[in-house]
Amino acid sequence: MNAQTTDRKFANTLGRGLGILRAFHASDNGLTHAEIAARTGLPKPTISRLTYTLCELGYLAHGGRNERFRLGPAAVALGSVASLSNSFVDLASDTMQRLADETRTLALIAVRDGARMLLVKTWRPSGAATIWLDPGQRIPVYGSSSGLAVLASLDTTKFAEIDDAGEMAQFRQEGYDQLIGQGFAMAPAPTRYASTVNAVSVPYYATEFGEAVAFTCGALPRDLPDARMVAEVGPALRDAVRRLEHRTGHAPALARRG
Repeated sequence: MNAQTTDRKFANTLGRGLGILRAFHASDNGLTHAEIAARTGLPKPTISRLTYTLCELGYLAHGGRNERFRLGPAAVALGSVASLSNSFVDLASDTMQRLADETRTLALIAVRDGARMLLVKTWRPSGAATIWLDPGQRIPVYGSSSGLAVLASLDTTKFAEIDDAGEMAQFRQEGYDQLIGQGFAMAPAPTRYASTVNAVSVPYYATEFGEAVAFTCGALPRDLPDARMVAEVGPALRDAVRRLEHRTGHAPALARRG
């Protein structure tokens, strides 16, 4: 959701403040006001007021003049509570790390955040020097395999709330057909949001969020061509998610689609 909206029930100031917290990535060594402005699109005077308030409440930390802002203890505590309340992440952790090692891909969990997918957990292959993507980063729903898997699993009501549903409808149907046919989804090549990454995804219904999240494996196209996604990585990811569903007693995400 945008930081500013005309919805009378929406608290715009709160939305802008939370937007600042969402601007931070795991790889950041703090952010300046200018960097926060670039990521949020908010004017600097507004950012100054909001960062002051967030520091006073403990959600940001700031060492003094010319120091960078970092997430504060209140934000860290909130993140810890959220992590503990989403038990499926811990249950999947060993399996996803093993999958990352065996397939030499970046394994991750992504959740829908409006028109983007938010990376909430990543596992990179042991010994890999490249970090690729970090938790907290966002990628488009349209054009990503994680977005494709989640869209295909949304019920009709939730899907109808998405902007540009006409363009999304064909993309969603493609995901549904792939999940029915092979149990995993890959964004069609012409729609892929980036030419530097190939990825395959499987949806998992997360009761905590009330909709599916995406389990994904991705890598550079030269390391993960389409043929390898179809023959090796996709089936391995599909089977890993099926085992998680069995452990948690959850039905496959598509079974919940209305």
